[in-house]
Formats: sequence, C-alpha cells, structure tokens
Amino acid sequence: QVQLVESGGDLVQPGGSLRLSCAASGFTFASYDMRWYRQAPGKEREFVALIRSSGMTTYADFVKGRFTISRDNAKNTEYLQMNSLKPEDTAVYYCRATTGFNDYWGQGTQVTVSS
Repeated sequence: QVQLVESGGDLVQPGGSLRLSCAASGFTFASYDMRWYRQAPGKEREFVALIRSSGMTTYADFVKGRFTISRDNAKNTEYLQMNSLKPEDTAVYYCRATTGFNDYWGQGTQVTVSS
C-alpha cells in the first residue's frame, strides 16, 4: 500500500524555522521525483519545490534562498527545511511523488507562521 506521511508542521513565529518530513512507503522511493506543494486558506494549491530522482532541485521564486528540499533514499524520506518563515508561508504543506505513470499525494501538515 502506497503511503506518503508528512510531519513537522507547527506554529512558529515570523523569522523562525521548521523542517518538514515526508515518509514514503509502498513504492520504490529512489525512482520517484518528489515535490512539496502548499495550500493556504481560500487559495489554490501551489508548487513549492522539486527534487528529482537524480537529485536536481527546483524552487518556486517565493521560497528561493529560504527553503531547501532534500531526500534520503536510504530512509525513504523527503525533507523541506524552511528558514526565515513569513506569515504568508502559512498553509497546509503536501508532498507528492511522481514517475511517468504514478502520482501520489500525502495528506498534508499544517504550518502556521504567526506572532
């Protein structure tokens, strides 16, 4: 059974940091491209970052220099290190795993940035 389980979301003050994790099971994690998306209340889900199976990374402009995506294939886990958090980063963060044929989503983890 395929599972993507996000964790690490929390309430944090502006300027703070969080590290999100996405634990994968039920598929060959190392072969999949992994992404993070987010969805704020009343807004559409938006792309945050991508790490390909090759290790190549891509970021949305609004997180460049603040967020870092990484993966540990030995642990079947993807990470999103978030620094210099802003109130506008408040959202539910989702991980996504894709190949040419399969597309899996997690259930999300809530990140709230507020003083």
